[in-house]
Amino acid sequence: MTDADDIADREWRLIREEARPGPLNMALDEVAAETAAAGGPRTVRLYRWEPSCLSMGYGQAPETVDWAFCEAEGIDVTRRQTGGGGIYHDSLGDISYSITAPAVELPGELMESYHLLCPPVLDGFARLGADADFVEEARPALYEPACYLRALHPAHDVVSDGGTGRKLAGNAQYRQKEAVIQHGSITYDATPERHLGVFSEPGVSPEAFEERVAGVTDIVDVTREEAVAAFESALAEWADAEDGEWTEAELARGREIAAEKYGHDSWVREREGSER
Repeated sequence: MTDADDIADREWRLIREEARPGPLNMALDEVAAETAAAGGPRTVRLYRWEPSCLSMGYGQAPETVDWAFCEAEGIDVTRRQTGGGGIYHDSLGDISYSITAPAVELPGELMESYHLLCPPVLDGFARLGADADFVEEARPALYEPACYLRALHPAHDVVSDGGTGRKLAGNAQYRQKEAVIQHGSITYDATPERHLGVFSEPGVSPEAFEERVAGVTDIVDVTREEAVAAFESALAEWADAEDGEWTEAELARGREIAAEKYGHDSWVREREGSER
């Protein structure tokens, strides 16, 4: 079975945090998968959403989005390949990551794959002095269309206070035929009003949001730059990754996918689908 030692024996690159529009961020995850499947390096990366962006879940209904609020506030909207609810990625309050590798190199069972790929995320929190762990027990949903307010699951939801506190991060995976992509959102600074504002009828108060969700800033005194550096170093050491960058061909491919898919109304606004 694949383990952490096997992971570090392969060729990995670390792409340090970049600020890009949401559709291009999602497209570059796909590009990283194409590169890994074609025999190129596997990728660990951090990224920032510029401008701030709502990433809808794969099967999320368009009518759950407050499109007028997003437009007025200059918030992009895209749709992820992964299921779950929508996530508001604040340009400064969110830190996102992804891990991409060939499917044959990872466990075929989802839970095993999570157990293999999530340790560097927990390590990043530990480097900041944050007592974070997977939630100890499942908790009921507060509002299904919002990922951070959905039911908490011990497999992939990271919370404060050693597994008993508020949600800090979520992780999700999707599998292509030849590659696996795990990506996740880490809350550096929670923004309840804006996070709730992107949804049409959340029915949840900012106070209730704060009882469920915390940011890194709520539990440790670190700058955003320090937080980013902690997660970058955790990912790099876990994979024994070398600093890398996108090739011009990869960036061109990413822009193509973003235009045709993640930035197109047929995928974002008009697509209807069942929840994964």
